[in-house]
Amino acid sequence: MQDLLPLAEKIGARLKERGETVGIAESSTGGLISAALLSVGGASAYFRGGSVIYTAYARSAFMDIPNPLPAPIERASTEPYASLLAERVAEKLEATWGLGETGATGPTGNRYGDKAGHTCIAIAGPGGTTALTLETGNGDRIGNMRAFAAKAMEALLSRLG
Repeated sequence: MQDLLPLAEKIGARLKERGETVGIAESSTGGLISAALLSVGGASAYFRGGSVIYTAYARSAFMDIPNPLPAPIERASTEPYASLLAERVAEKLEATWGLGETGATGPTGNRYGDKAGHTCIAIAGPGGTTALTLETGNGDRIGNMRAFAAKAMEALLSRLG
């Protein structure tokens, strides 16, 4: 997690400067994004909350997203699904920004046919929602979790300007 701390410090400083807040709905990062953001002193000024939405049970209970997913979203581990997570967590936590992450860390792919090292990340906030896909091409579960968290935090930092 040490490599995530400089990103967390920059994100925290920008959010505090702007008086804005963030909510996190992460899956394959297993809480690393939330942990990094919470490692910064004064995080209560900007961190509204986070959850690990790893299963359909969690998705339903914490995000009020039904199973099966609402049309036109066909499955998890896609940019539209990451966007739904980001928008829903921002809405539920009344946060300025929402970050959604969903993927397949490894060592194998997921049940949808995505290979290990696949994640989709979305940032919802002022100006709309943006999403991206990262493919690391490797099955190192811990390495992918770190790479996914770093990419998600970089995307949030980019949106913060």
